[in-house]
Amino acid sequence: MDLATIIGYVGAIGMVIGAMIVAGGLGPFIDIPSILIVFGGTAFAVLATTSLGIYGRSFKAMMLMVKPFALKIDDLVPRMVELAALARKDGMMALEGQQVPDKFFERGLQMLVDGADEGKLVKQLKQDIKAMKARHYATQRAVKAWVDIGPAFGMIGTLIGLVLMLKNMSDVSAIGPAMAIALLTTLYGAFIANVLFGPVLTKMELRSEAETEYRMLVIEGLRGIVRGESPRLVEDQLSAALDPVAQEKLRAAA
Repeated sequence: MDLATIIGYVGAIGMVIGAMIVAGGLGPFIDIPSILIVFGGTAFAVLATTSLGIYGRSFKAMMLMVKPFALKIDDLVPRMVELAALARKDGMMALEGQQVPDKFFERGLQMLVDGADEGKLVKQLKQDIKAMKARHYATQRAVKAWVDIGPAFGMIGTLIGLVLMLKNMSDVSAIGPAMAIALLTTLYGAFIANVLFGPVLTKMELRSEAETEYRMLVIEGLRGIVRGESPRLVEDQLSAALDPVAQEKLRAAA
C-alpha cells in the first residue's frame, strides 16, 4: 500500500469531518438537494466529457494510486547490467527466457532475441510509450473534469439557493433551507476538487512521468545491449538516474 496516499486522504478527510463534528455535528452539513446538485450533477457532466469506457477506467486508475509504484529504477539498473554481461558473453539468444521486472522490459528483451536491430527496437518501444501516455492522458483528463466541474456545480447550487431565498423572503422558515443549499453546494464543490480528486490527479500525473522515465531507461539499456557495449558502460549510462545512495549501493555490489 502507498502510505503517503492513504495517510494523506484519511488525514485530509478526517480533518474536515473532525472540524464539522466539533463545530456542531455532521447533521448541519448534510443536505440532500445540495448533494444531488453537486455530486450527481458533476458525475453526469463528467460522463458527458468522455466515454463510458474511459469514465470507468478513470476510477480504476484512481484506485491504483493506493498501491505502491511497482517499477523501480533501483531494480532495473543492476538487472540490465547482468543481461548486458550475459549477452556480450553468450550472445543475444542467451537472453531467451530471462526474468525481468515488467512486461515492457520483457517485450524489448524478446525483440533482441528475435533479432531486431537498434532502430526497430527503439521505434517500437517508443511507440508503446506514446500509446501508454495517450491512455494515461485520457484517464487523467476524466479525473481533471471532476476538479474543474465540481466547483462549477457548487456555484450553480449557490445561485439556486440564492434564488430560492430571495423568492421566499416573506417566509422566514424557507430562508434557512435555501441558504443551506447556497452555502453547502459551494462547500461540496470545493471538497470534490481539492480533497477527493485534486490530490489523486497530481499523483496520477507524477506516476505517469515516473513510468515514462523508467521505460526510457529500459530503452537506453537495451540499446546498449544491442550495440554490444560493456556492462560497465551500460551501468554508467543508467546509474545517473539513481539517487546517490543507490549509486553507492550499486558500486558496492559490483
